[in-house]
Amino acid sequence: MHLSLIGRIVASGLTLLVVSSATAAELDVNVEPSNAELRENVENYIGELGDRSERELLRYSRIAQQQAQKALQALGYYNGQIESEVTGGENPQLTLRIEPGEPVRLRNITVRVEGPAAELRAFRVPRNTLNAGAVLNHGQYEEVKQQILNQASRYGFFDGRFKSQRLAVDPAANAADVELVFDSGPRYVLGDVRFEGDSPFDPDLLARMVPFEAGTPYDSELVADLNQAMQSSGYFEGVRVDANPANAEQQRIPVAVQLTTREPRTLGLGLGYSTDVGPRMRFDFLRHWVNPQGHSYGIESELSAPRQNVGLYYDVPLDPPLTDKLRYAAGYQYEQLADNDSLSQLLTVGPEWHRKLSSGWQRVWSLKWRHEQYELGDDSGVSTLLMPGVAYSYLRSDNRIDPSRGYRLEFELAAAKDGALSDADLIHANTTLKGLITLAERHRFLGRVQVGGNWTDEYTNVPPSLRYFAGGDQSVRGYDYQSLSPTNSDDDRIGGRYQLAVSAEYQYSVTDKWRVATFVDQGNAFNSLELPSLKSSVGLGVRWVSPVGPIRVDLAHPLDDDGGVRLHFSMGPEL
Repeated sequence: MHLSLIGRIVASGLTLLVVSSATAAELDVNVEPSNAELRENVENYIGELGDRSERELLRYSRIAQQQAQKALQALGYYNGQIESEVTGGENPQLTLRIEPGEPVRLRNITVRVEGPAAELRAFRVPRNTLNAGAVLNHGQYEEVKQQILNQASRYGFFDGRFKSQRLAVDPAANAADVELVFDSGPRYVLGDVRFEGDSPFDPDLLARMVPFEAGTPYDSELVADLNQAMQSSGYFEGVRVDANPANAEQQRIPVAVQLTTREPRTLGLGLGYSTDVGPRMRFDFLRHWVNPQGHSYGIESELSAPRQNVGLYYDVPLDPPLTDKLRYAAGYQYEQLADNDSLSQLLTVGPEWHRKLSSGWQRVWSLKWRHEQYELGDDSGVSTLLMPGVAYSYLRSDNRIDPSRGYRLEFELAAAKDGALSDADLIHANTTLKGLITLAERHRFLGRVQVGGNWTDEYTNVPPSLRYFAGGDQSVRGYDYQSLSPTNSDDDRIGGRYQLAVSAEYQYSVTDKWRVATFVDQGNAFNSLELPSLKSSVGLGVRWVSPVGPIRVDLAHPLDDDGGVRLHFSMGPEL
């Protein structure tokens, strides 16, 4: 009995739901002549009619006409004629028939900024949004006002106000006049920066991270840069910058930075794979800060079948500390090159001076002492070189992980002098150029050029780590890793004086995350610049855009070798 009662109640509820759904009122807007923008705006103004009955729609029709009139006026139609009709039935309907008439057009337009902001080139007065003869659009009028207010807020004109903000509409003449005159008032400046929280760092170090001096004219971008600087320093877990104009005195805004220091140590362990070196393991340890001056040190190591290395470094921040530093570095590397044709045990020690130039280029001066024991085929030896060097790099892209356009430039030069803690005269240089462009959102074109060379009269004294071996994922696909190289009389690959590798690739984006690719690679390592013999390959590939960058799987066929199709697997950003 009880279950039967519940069943009847549930059945009744379902019936009510069905009835409620069936009586939903509808709105039909007809604009003659047809104007999709006007129709959409009317529909948005009126909104959903809900479950109104026919009688309720009749009462509501006058309100709907008023709303429709406002929607027309918002887009410049002040002389519209609106008629309404209500029809009954299971789905009552409100029909609006609209004849918008002639639109109101802009006639006299004055948009002006007065005061110190008028002398600021960066403060742009919007002049192309409102044009004489154009149909009046209230949204555009409000947009111009908001653009001026937004710029005033960004550049520190916090006392600015509109002396005149007038939109005069003459429906009879179908004309409207606009007058917007903004008095910026004085520009505020940024005051002293005060650091708060549990920061253990020297105040001088923190002060050198601030991207502006006290008294600098206010710019919200400078406040954002300060926040970004503290975040990117690697010292802090939390950063909050407060530059509230309400706290200003005589147009000078004090800046308070609340800091929460991060844990001083980070430990990282990673596993990876590439067809060049096979499985590999990476271990990193970083001590983010060791003293109030912000010094840091770290250990980096990588283990794979052909190569094992470990590096240590100690960093001293310079000025500015976020981009410039002095690094003391040391490393040991054991590597089997060209599939065991050459072996190298390399020890390096020396300082590096890192600096970011105002042009955006990264520059690194270095002084490296290199001691290498090696085997080149049947020969073995020991090389000691003291090599001062310089490296420049520049990256421009629209995304660090997965760019759609951009380029990377890298240049490296180092030299050694026989007798100056070195046993050979040597100049070693490398250049890498990469470019990427995307057309029509789906068509991606990538190019790469790698050039390297050694200039010396004693090439037999150049160790394997400075010689060139081509082939592999990052060089000439279709050929095994480091398989392209000059050989000795026993056909052992011993590396070349020079290297050239070029690549052209086309990708088509099937979805946001998946791409297909086709490519042509060409290159080699050689000893003579006279018509070097270059190896070529062609191939197809698939790209999946992961959170750490594209993962690439390629099938490449060498055109100058008897080998078949080779599989290549790699990952990371394409620039």
